[in-house]
Amino acid sequence: MARKSTSKPAEKAAKQPGKVRTFFKQFAETYRLAAKHDRLLTLKLIAIIAVVWALLMGVGILINLPYLFLLPGFLFGVLAATIYFGRRAERAAYLSIEGQPGAAAAVLQAMRGGWFTKPAIAFNRQQDCVHRVVCRAGVVLVSEGPASRVATMLEAEERKVSRFAQGISVTCIQSGNEPGQVPLRALQKRLKKLPQALKPAQVTQLRRKFDAIAAAGPAMPVPKGPMPRNAREARGGRRGM
Repeated sequence: MARKSTSKPAEKAAKQPGKVRTFFKQFAETYRLAAKHDRLLTLKLIAIIAVVWALLMGVGILINLPYLFLLPGFLFGVLAATIYFGRRAERAAYLSIEGQPGAAAAVLQAMRGGWFTKPAIAFNRQQDCVHRVVCRAGVVLVSEGPASRVATMLEAEERKVSRFAQGISVTCIQSGNEPGQVPLRALQKRLKKLPQALKPAQVTQLRRKFDAIAAAGPAMPVPKGPMPRNAREARGGRRGM
């Protein structure tokens, strides 16, 4: 018994360095990705720290207590730089997958807590596709591709879902950068703003219904990459429930 009690702290201590290395490795990868899309990122972060520190030091000088703001000024500068870096990293993550087939699915599948995504339930030869999300808002159909091609796909899938899940709200959203479409970076936020109409138990029941009738078939691959912690089928296309 004594050996077991002494080995547990040792095991925890052994795991800590591994977690620290993983954290710094992930941070380095995120920084490289953000810097790739913003070559002046390092200079901007240094400038933010310097400006915030200088402002607080100026306040300290005005009240004749400059040393009081020496350390807090630097810490607040680091905090401001961290917030800015987080936003730039998130933007870089979206830019890294934007334009790839299945990019919207990658964003949707990154949502946690009651959001269930089935990617590419309908797609065509041009790699336009429609993804289905089951959530407390009902069923959300999200397309990716030019508006001129995905509108009919969304309409067909909306009719199919409405027949299968009568009385359930069906929302259609086009992701993309054309007028009227939702950019990838705003997709999760758009879904989270939808009114909640179903209880968690109803969401689970609805998801299981879709799973039960899911047709076997190839699914469109989803692009891999870091993600921040938001119809009538075209001719020649294929569909799957």
